[in-house]
Amino acid sequence: MDMKNNAPKRKKPPVSAEQRVFLGKLARRDRLVAAMRLAILLGFLLLWEIAARTGLVNDFIFSSPSRVFAATVRLYKSGELFYHIGVTMLETVLGFTLGTLLGTLAAAAMWWSPTLCRVLDPYMVVLNAVPKIALGPILIVWVGSGIKAIVVMALLVSTVVTVMTVLTGFNEISGEKQLLMRTLGATKRQIFIKVVLPASVPTLIGALKLSVGMSWVGVIVGEYLVSRAGLGYLIVYGGQVFKLDLVMASIAVLSILAAVMYYLVAFLEKRVLGDR
Repeated sequence: MDMKNNAPKRKKPPVSAEQRVFLGKLARRDRLVAAMRLAILLGFLLLWEIAARTGLVNDFIFSSPSRVFAATVRLYKSGELFYHIGVTMLETVLGFTLGTLLGTLAAAAMWWSPTLCRVLDPYMVVLNAVPKIALGPILIVWVGSGIKAIVVMALLVSTVVTVMTVLTGFNEISGEKQLLMRTLGATKRQIFIKVVLPASVPTLIGALKLSVGMSWVGVIVGEYLVSRAGLGYLIVYGGQVFKLDLVMASIAVLSILAAVMYYLVAFLEKRVLGDR
């Protein structure tokens, strides 16, 4: 007999009138925030278009929403838009995934060994402070031009941030819980798996959010230096030939893709931490 299927289902407690009023206020506030965000965006685009059409700004230099849209349509019709998006997305996903995995593993190793943490800590600070674009020529020589150099650039940018963020979260876990586990005879591996790692889930999600942005930064910087395809390449090419509509269109597409990727991580956060 399957006891799980026969077990009585737990009923949700009834929602009081006060709770319904409170939840209604929260829903209205969320709708107001969404409406204000949309209004700010639409207002900015409208003012930009009016300024360009009335000559308040030079539409050749500053472009305009209509010209940006037309440039995007031209890229789409020529078949270049999704090709360049695909190149940049591939590089970003690779850099984001590898940077997150390596950064989390490095943070776990530094938490495991306080001596290793003390040895590597100043190097983490220096690597985080060094402008990664300065390493571009070295990476080109070491790994060659192309996607390898771009992914390594994204990896460098996202890994260091992930290490520092996750390690800080690991070290903030209550020492009392770890002491209790040690008193009960738990090994360090059991303490890490059963106490530190579960308690650090919000920190890991936060590190993912940071890593998303830093991966985009690393990829675009890499494409500035060595790429012959991708949104970063289009931005550089458009600036060189004074096709600023192309530059603004590439930036607009880049912004949308970065926002989508960020909100995917935010959706993951809501699913994972929603019941906490």
